[in-house]
Parts: sequence; C-alpha cells; structure tokens
Amino acid sequence: MRQPKSFRLGLLFLVVFIASILHAQEGKSVDQSAKGIEKGSRVYVAPMDGGFDTFLVAAIVKKKVPMTVVMDRSKAEYEISGIAESEKAGWAKMLFMGSEQSRELASVKIVEIKSGEVVYGYAVHKGSSYRGKQSAAEACAKHLKDRIDNPPKT
Repeated sequence: MRQPKSFRLGLLFLVVFIASILHAQEGKSVDQSAKGIEKGSRVYVAPMDGGFDTFLVAAIVKKKVPMTVVMDRSKAEYEISGIAESEKAGWAKMLFMGSEQSRELASVKIVEIKSGEVVYGYAVHKGSSYRGKQSAAEACAKHLKDRIDNPPKT
C-alpha cells in the first residue's frame, strides 16, 4: 500500500529534525599562540550581549579554572571577550519532541593585554541545552581549564 505524499514528507521532516537534535554538541578549541596561560593569572571578562559574561564568570568559578577574575581591566593580564546566541525551542520541537531545550552558540577568545596577542579561542554549539547559556559557559570554562592545566608544547 502506497503512503500519501504528505505522510512521506512529514516522516522525512521528522527524521531530519531528530538527526539535527542528536547532533547536539560540538566544540572547537583554537590555539592561536604557543604561549601558555599561567595558573593564577588575573583575567577581565568583558561585557557580552545577553549577559553571557555573567554566566562565564560563574562557570569559571564553578569549574575551578585556575585564574582570578577581576572587575577592573587595568588590573588584568588577560581579557576574555566573545559572543553568545540563544534560540528558544520552536513549536515543532515542543510538540513532536516534548522538549523546551534551547540551542546555544558561544565563542570566546582570550587576549594577552600587554601584547594584544590572541592566546586562546573556543567555540561551542549546544543543540539541545537544558540550562541554556549556563551550559555553553560551562563548556567554555571546562576547555579553558584544560588549556591552562595542559599548555601547548613548544
């Protein structure tokens, strides 16, 4: 028995939709410099759209990143800046999947203030995030901690 065309299109849409959700998290580190980031360094987190800087500071503390966050840029050795974007779950995702998870994109870079050199960058894509910006910020902090604990070999 042949299925109606609308059923096949609906099934195709559902398969593509589920595949995009299963491809939930990607992260990419970029080492621009061979310089390591010293443990205990002072870092200033620049304001970011949507308050992502607040989530990032909280994640740095939660993940025990070996850096000291300062509120005055002139007292910092490094500056973290970046962008973040959130997309709330659409009606189809809520209806078919019963999920209100958001899609999070974030990208951060660390610049050594004295030299102006970009020493580290990280980008994350969370396709189905329960905790929104918090999840993206924690991924950034986790990879930053790993970069500090395991500096690049020269």
